[in-house]
Amino acid sequence: MRALRLKPDADRRLRLGHLWVYANEFDGKLGTLGLTPGECVELVSAKSQSLGVAYVNPNVLIAGRLLGTPADGFDGGAWLRRRIDSALALRARLGVLEYGRLIFGESDGLPGLVVDRYGPVLSVQLGTAGMEALKPQISAALQSIAGVTALVWRNDAAGRELEGLERESTVAWGEVSEPVWIEENGARFGIAPLSGQKTGWFYDQRDNRAALMPFVGGARVLDLFSYGGGWGVCAAVHGATSALCVDSSASALASVERNAQASGVSAKLTILKDDAFDACKSLRDQSQRFDVVVVDPPAFIKRKKDAEQGALAYRRINEAALRLVADGGLIVSCSCSHHFSAEGLLDALNRAARSIGAHLRVIRRLAQSADHPIHPGMPETEYLKGFIAEVRR
Repeated sequence: MRALRLKPDADRRLRLGHLWVYANEFDGKLGTLGLTPGECVELVSAKSQSLGVAYVNPNVLIAGRLLGTPADGFDGGAWLRRRIDSALALRARLGVLEYGRLIFGESDGLPGLVVDRYGPVLSVQLGTAGMEALKPQISAALQSIAGVTALVWRNDAAGRELEGLERESTVAWGEVSEPVWIEENGARFGIAPLSGQKTGWFYDQRDNRAALMPFVGGARVLDLFSYGGGWGVCAAVHGATSALCVDSSASALASVERNAQASGVSAKLTILKDDAFDACKSLRDQSQRFDVVVVDPPAFIKRKKDAEQGALAYRRINEAALRLVADGGLIVSCSCSHHFSAEGLLDALNRAARSIGAHLRVIRRLAQSADHPIHPGMPETEYLKGFIAEVRR
C-alpha cells in the first residue's frame, strides 16, 4: 500500500476523529502521483506517524477519507464486514432494523455509503469513488441481511459527477415493485426507492414526527413542503381533525393521497399543489388559521456562501407560516441545511414572530432521528435541526 504524507499540523483535526483530508493538506500534488480514484493508501503525518488507511481521489476537494483502521494487515473485505455489522447492531438496538437508515456514512465509519431499508428492499447510495470501488463487496455483504430480497442503487446524486462517477438508479438484484410499503408512527407510506427523492423517504424526521403527535389531537394541521405527507398523514392518524398537505410536486401529492388512503384517513386529508410561499399567501387571504403548522423545507443553504440569502428565506417562510397559526397554536420549524445552525434557525424564527407581533415559547428542540447518529468529531454529520413552539399574540 502506498504511503502519502500530510503537511505539518494537517493531522490535528484527524486525531480528533475527523475523517476528511482536503487536497491542499497533502504534502505535494496528488495529481502527479498516478493515483487511481478510490485507491486505498496509508496516511502518514509530517512526523512519519501512521494515521491509518484512507481511500483517495486526486480529482476532488475532499481528496482523502479515513477508514478508521490501521494500515498494518489491512483487509478491505474484513473491514467492511465489521463496519456493517456494527451499524446493524446499533439499528437493532434502536428497533429500526426493518424500517430505517441502516448506514449513515461517516457516522458509521463508512464514509460515502448510505443505506436505507424499506422492509425487504434496500436503497443504497455510493457517494464516492472509494465506495464505488467496493461496490461488489458492499452488495454481497448487504445481501446477507435477513429478510432483504432486493437492492436498489440510488446513485443519482449530483455529487457523484464531482467524483468522476456516472449517475444511475437501478436494481442490483431482486425485484422491486413501487410503491414499497413501510410503517411509521402508526401510519402507512408507499415508498418509491427507484424514483423518489434521495433514497425514497426521509427517515431523519421520524423521531420528530413522533414528538409532535401528542399535540395534534383535535387540531387543524397544515403540512408545508409535505412530500409524501409524513407530518400530515401521521397527524391525521393521531387524532387531528384535518390535515392540508402542500407541495409543488404533483407526484408527491399523489403519494400523499395514496398514503392517506392506506392509513385510513382520506376523509381528513386534503392536498394543495402550490409553491409553499404562494400557498401561505393564498390561505392568509382566505383568513385560514391552523392549530399546527409544519415548515419542513428542502435545504435553502446548500453552500456556505449562500448562508445570508438562505437565512432570509428561512425567516420569510416562517413569517408566512406564523401568520396562519391560530392563537395558542404550534409551529414546527425545521432546517436540513448543514450551514445553518440551530441558533440561526431559532433567530430566524424569533425575528419572524416579532415582525408580526407574535410571541413564541419553544417547547421542544428537534434533531435528526437516532438512526442518523452524529459523529462527535465531524460537525458535518449533524445537519437537521428544528423547534416546536407555541404561538401567542
